[in-house]
Amino acid sequence: MIKLVKFTALLAVISTLTACSGHIENKSKNCGYDYLLHPAISISRIIGGCGPADESK
Repeated sequence: MIKLVKFTALLAVISTLTACSGHIENKSKNCGYDYLLHPAISISRIIGGCGPADESK
């Protein structure tokens, strides 16, 4: 059981370190935000801090 917990923790760390990250700019290019895993779950995106995002990048 302890081996399973250690393996799961290791998998979580590796997944976090190799995760997709990036940067999104809004349409008028005057505001942007960074994301770690996916743009849709970024806090800035959720609260609408920059308005509509330019998804072309």
